[in-house]
Amino acid sequence: MQLQQLACFVAVVDEAHFTRAAQRLHLAQPSLSAQVRSLEREVGGPLLHRRRGDVRPTEAGERLLPYARRILADAAAASAEMQRVRGLETGVLRVGATPSAGTALLPPVLRRFHDAHPGVVLHLAEAGSRDLVEQLAVGALDLAVVVLPVAAHGGALATTPLLRDALVLASAADGPAPVAGPSAAAGDLADVDLVLPGEGYDLRATTLAACATAGVEPRVVADGGELDVVVALVRAGVGAAVLPRTVVDGADGADGALRATPLRGPALHRTVGVAHRKDVPLGRAAAEVRRLLVEQTS
Repeated sequence: MQLQQLACFVAVVDEAHFTRAAQRLHLAQPSLSAQVRSLEREVGGPLLHRRRGDVRPTEAGERLLPYARRILADAAAASAEMQRVRGLETGVLRVGATPSAGTALLPPVLRRFHDAHPGVVLHLAEAGSRDLVEQLAVGALDLAVVVLPVAAHGGALATTPLLRDALVLASAADGPAPVAGPSAAAGDLADVDLVLPGEGYDLRATTLAACATAGVEPRVVADGGELDVVVALVRAGVGAAVLPRTVVDGADGADGALRATPLRGPALHRTVGVAHRKDVPLGRAAAEVRRLLVEQTS
C-alpha cells in the first residue's frame, strides 16, 4: 500500500464523492480513481460502494479506514518530526571530550548551543583520546574533542585543529618544587615522583615517550587514575604529573593551587582538535557545535 493510495481512499470516504475528493487533494479525478482502483486490487476486493452522488465504504473499506487514517497521521507526524530535527528543534547530539577539554573548552560552546537549541538533548562522554577515537569509529559518538594527530583507523576520521596547548610539570603549590630550576626537561623526570593517568590517556603516552626519548626511567608513584584523580593526587603532594597548562590554570580553588613548571622540548605540547567520521554525513547539530568550537578557538 502506498500513502497516496490511502490518502485518496480516505478523501473519497470523507467527501462521499470522487470529484470533491479530487478537488480536496488537488488531483485530476481520473488520477484519483486510478489510485483507489489500484488500492482495491492490492487488498483483493472493492473498498467503496459506488452509487451516483453517494459513495460509501464497503465492509472491507470500513475495516481499512481506521488503519489508513492512522498510517497517514503517523506519516505526517514523522515528516513534521524530521523537519524539527533539521531545524534543530529536537534530536540528540552525542559529544565526547577529553577531561581537560570537557572542563575548559567544551562547556562555553555547549552553553551557546543549548541556549540557541534547547530541544536538542546532549549526551556527553568523557574519556581519553584513544577511547574517544574508538567510540567515534564504531558510531557511538557524533563528534569528539581529542588530541591530534589521530593515528588509528586508517584515516577514517576527519579532524580539525583547534588549539595548541603547552604541557607543564604540575605539582602542589604549597610543597617543594619538583626540580631545582625554573623549567624542566624530559631527562629531569627521572628524579621526580610521577603520577600517571590510566591507559587511553594521551598524557600517559606522551610522558612515557618523553622519558624513553631522553633515556630515563620514570619514577612512578601512582598509576592508572582518571584525570581528576591525578589532579587531586598532585594537589595533595603525592607526586607531580605532566598536564596541559589549561588544566593546571583551571585547577586552582578551595582545595589548593597547583604549580606549573614549564617543560622544555618540542614534543612537550599537544594539539587539541575536533574529530568526526568521514563516511557519515555530519548532522546539523554536530556541524553547529563543530562551527562554534572553531569560532571560539580561532
